[in-house]
Amino acid sequence: MSRSVRAGGLFTATLLTLAAATAAAGCGGDDRPVAAASEPQKLSWKACPATSGGQGDKAAGKAPGNEWECATLRAPLDYAAPGGETIGIALIRARATDPAHRIGSLVFNFGGPGGSGVTTLPAFADDYKRLRTRYDLVSFDPRGVGRSSGVTCMGDKELDAYYAADATPDTEAKQRALVDRVAKYAEGCAKRSGKILPHVGTANAARDMDLLRQVLGEEKLHYFGVSYGTELGGVYAHLFPAKVGRALFDGVVDPTSDAEQGALAQAKGFQLALGNYLESCGKTSDNCPTEQQINDLLRRLDRQPIPGTGGRVLTRALATGGIAQALYSKDFWDYLTEGIEDAGNGDGRLLLSLADSLNGRGQDGHYNTLQSALNAVTCADSVQRYTTGEIAAKVPAFRRASSVFGDFMAWSLTQCTGWPVKGEWRTPDVSAKGAAPVLVVGNTGDPATPYEGAHRMAQALGPGVGVELTYRGQGHGAYDSGNVCVKDAVDAYLLNGTVPQPGKICS
Repeated sequence: MSRSVRAGGLFTATLLTLAAATAAAGCGGDDRPVAAASEPQKLSWKACPATSGGQGDKAAGKAPGNEWECATLRAPLDYAAPGGETIGIALIRARATDPAHRIGSLVFNFGGPGGSGVTTLPAFADDYKRLRTRYDLVSFDPRGVGRSSGVTCMGDKELDAYYAADATPDTEAKQRALVDRVAKYAEGCAKRSGKILPHVGTANAARDMDLLRQVLGEEKLHYFGVSYGTELGGVYAHLFPAKVGRALFDGVVDPTSDAEQGALAQAKGFQLALGNYLESCGKTSDNCPTEQQINDLLRRLDRQPIPGTGGRVLTRALATGGIAQALYSKDFWDYLTEGIEDAGNGDGRLLLSLADSLNGRGQDGHYNTLQSALNAVTCADSVQRYTTGEIAAKVPAFRRASSVFGDFMAWSLTQCTGWPVKGEWRTPDVSAKGAAPVLVVGNTGDPATPYEGAHRMAQALGPGVGVELTYRGQGHGAYDSGNVCVKDAVDAYLLNGTVPQPGKICS
């Protein structure tokens, strides 16, 4: 789901997890105070610089092609003081290839929260060639991400230890150690990024999008939101219903779920995806694991980690993250089979590489801001703060939901314990009476944003606004799955305004 929770690192519902090895772009945003956002501003589009380590990952140091332009939007640090200090929001754009039939700008958010739009959009640009004929493709690093005052909390070596540590404590002493680690992480965030932490919530990101709409000169916001980007889009529609243009929500977050319900749903979602993987693998391979073998492997790693790469080891926490990462796409399933087999033979390199991709760790050992920003936005949004006693009581229900991911997801609820900023809501309000139709696409096999969330989002948007389309498939999201039915329906809506029949199903 949107803010896929996890203790010591989060299951990130974002296309960035799928692009971790290929994303390459940059933008000219920065953290320096600039003139008040209340002053009229005009974007200065220039050639894009190379991506930074905090923004990208394994592609750090590369720049996109000549068709891409970058700029910086000035936004208020605090929207309650619009004439005060501002931050730079890093932008990227590729202009429409058929300007005579241009509709406007299509703004993308790829999820997280914490995903860098200026690295992800160029990485996936080939998927959006048809949309680019009539739209300028635009994306951004949301506040707290990458060059838009990206949140940092620890150094790289500290993060290596943090993500490797025990995330499924089975004694009171281990529970206290987990809470202490989370508290130390929160202290690091406050020390390194305390100025931005109170202002990174989803409502402020939605306000940034409306400011972007205005500065781009668009009457309406045409929007393509993936995963957490659907929650951001829903909050935008609630705050600015009259400004909603053609909008797609893909890989949809359930806006009615609080932190506990979301984590439990995601445990079920990853368990469903794991079952689908195991069933498919058994039909095509002779070396497929069983669920019992996976659980046995995780228990062994809990007792004794195995060698990974660069002197690092594969722990249970890292292995669980690596398995989850491979379930985001069917394209990763063969790697999962190989990684589990290798780990069973004492070689943790492949599962560790998958875990690093999930956690935003590049091959150079540097972490981007994906997970730190995710944590910051999640805790700025969510009011819930759980104690170890409360979580321990919930563990049995999580175990019933998933033998592999249950404990892990239950203890992820510590992520905002001791956070220095109070949360804003239990669940976001996405009601958008009077807004234009929003196309909401749910994937029946989605592990990160379970299918039920699409129906609940469509209902919450309100009558005449949420239009639901179902994709009977696997992996996270639908548009980039390669399914022709989904792509044609979405393109017909975004390019021609043709709203599909509510309840349409693509297989």
